[in-house]
Amino acid sequence: MASLQRAFLPLFLHFCLLNWSVWSKVELTMNDNLEVYLGDSVEIPCQYSFTDTDNEPSFFMIQWFVRSAGNSSRMRIFYADDSQQIVYNNTDYSSRIEVTSDKKGTRLIIKDVQLSDEREFFCQVNGLAAGNAERKTHLRVFAPPEAPIIEGVLSGISVTKDVPSKVASCEARNGFPKPNITWYRNGLPLTTTPGYVNLLILVTRESSGFYSVQSTLEYKVVKEDKDSHFSCEVSFSVPGAIRTTESQSINITVHYPTTMVELWKESPQGLVKEGDTVELRCQGDGNPPSPFIFNREQDLDVDLESRGDVLIVSPVSRKDSGIYQCRPVDAGGHTDVKGEVQLTVHYLDPAVVVPKDSEIMLRGEDLTATCNALSSLKTSTVWYKDGKQVGQGNTLHLQDATYETSGEYICEVTVPSLLTLHTSGSVHIIVQGGPQLVGMEQEVQLEEAAGRMVNLSCEAQGHPLPSISWNIIGSQNWQEVLSKANDHMTHSVVSVKVTSDISALCNVSNDMGTEVKAFSIKAIPRVTTTAPFSPAEGSGVIIVVIILCLLLLAFLGSVLYFLHKKGKIPCGRSGKQEITKEKTTKDDIVVEMKTNTKIEEAVLLKAVNGEKKGPNDQVTVVVSG
Repeated sequence: MASLQRAFLPLFLHFCLLNWSVWSKVELTMNDNLEVYLGDSVEIPCQYSFTDTDNEPSFFMIQWFVRSAGNSSRMRIFYADDSQQIVYNNTDYSSRIEVTSDKKGTRLIIKDVQLSDEREFFCQVNGLAAGNAERKTHLRVFAPPEAPIIEGVLSGISVTKDVPSKVASCEARNGFPKPNITWYRNGLPLTTTPGYVNLLILVTRESSGFYSVQSTLEYKVVKEDKDSHFSCEVSFSVPGAIRTTESQSINITVHYPTTMVELWKESPQGLVKEGDTVELRCQGDGNPPSPFIFNREQDLDVDLESRGDVLIVSPVSRKDSGIYQCRPVDAGGHTDVKGEVQLTVHYLDPAVVVPKDSEIMLRGEDLTATCNALSSLKTSTVWYKDGKQVGQGNTLHLQDATYETSGEYICEVTVPSLLTLHTSGSVHIIVQGGPQLVGMEQEVQLEEAAGRMVNLSCEAQGHPLPSISWNIIGSQNWQEVLSKANDHMTHSVVSVKVTSDISALCNVSNDMGTEVKAFSIKAIPRVTTTAPFSPAEGSGVIIVVIILCLLLLAFLGSVLYFLHKKGKIPCGRSGKQEITKEKTTKDDIVVEMKTNTKIEEAVLLKAVNGEKKGPNDQVTVVVSG
């Protein structure tokens, strides 16, 4: 019952005061709008004053009302007078508001502001006799949206489409009030342009009261957009300002036809020779890359088998030289969109040597040999014989041929600018002629002791290969100990026992002639009398005599030393031994010994310090008294 009285008392007083005289008038001051972030606290001031300050009422009432936007009815949420303050229950503000008052005004404090608090708040002051007054404040609530999310089209966008295509979408979620989205291309804003730019906006009001905005960009792309960057920007209101948040930028995939083609030789590097594997690669500026058709300029109607953008020719030959072309499949009949490359296959034919294989020439003749190899490049020719260079150039001149001229001549042809190109040829030269003895002497004279064996050598060259026969006069005891031959040389050695003077003939012959080498051997008789020894036979005897003399002297010395120790030989001035050295030569040594017993011996030994003695060397022993 008390609560009903408190509810109706202000109304009753209001009606009662309508008939009273107005002593003083009340005036209110409030903000038209107040802005606050979602979740914050806000204070709504209501300042009041009286026109007649001398007659300010001692009793007045303050009331706060709220009204939703678009709703004509309003709801009281607070009442206060001098004796009481009432926060009305069962409202959205029962637990979230607080009102403070003083003589100059009242303030409504709302805690934890919600989106639903965006309303009009009314402040009413009733001063009884001073009348009443009422003002309102519109509270605006702001909630920044989440960061924008941009998604580009994953598939490629073709420039050949006549209408704008979807490029990307951008979404800003959970903002209040509704945010706005602006599109940018390379930092420049995009606006709706018929036929080029379309902007589709979808606004969603969530059950929570927030706004989510999704914008789709449709754009007519061109080839240059392959490098373009697209982004979106969200603008939203906050208390006292407007802020923006930009998304990350994205790049889109643009499909466009090929307008330019390049064809080049991928491998091998450098010049191409026959037998190589050649790889030609074609590349265009279209996206996605187009497959290509390969042709030769001289036969455009024939498509060459290729692997996408690569043409492999293996192994190449000189007939593969020419201009190669490639055309993109997506050229759409534009024959001028093509790539070209000149392929030159270099070659070196086998060497042709003239004369061919082998050539027979007479001794003393001249011969000119040539070596040629057809090539697409400049060549270099070098001649070799037995591994040594004997000429340079295509021509080899052989003059005044000898048997040393015979042999195999090899010409090597190379290409200095392409060293892997090389060939060779050869010719075998055979010099024909009569036998030619090796060595300048055709007569050889020798002396040898009778009974000794003598080796006689005969060597000759010629073509056809000469044969050797021996004719030996003066000895029946001989035999051939060596006989060998090669292509143009023959060699024979005979061993002959010297029994008397010998004449030996080496006969060398072939179909072209004959040569003879003569040997004359004079036999030296062996000495068997007391005549002086020959050097060969006397040297051994001299050595034996010297050894015996030395042994005899050693024995004599030992005997004398033994007698001296036993006292058998007295020592004194009269017994003094003198050894005198007479004048000697290199070959003679004389030793003289004297004693007071009148026994004197002199021994003369003739030796030659290890030299062999001749038959006239003498050994003399002289004894003098």
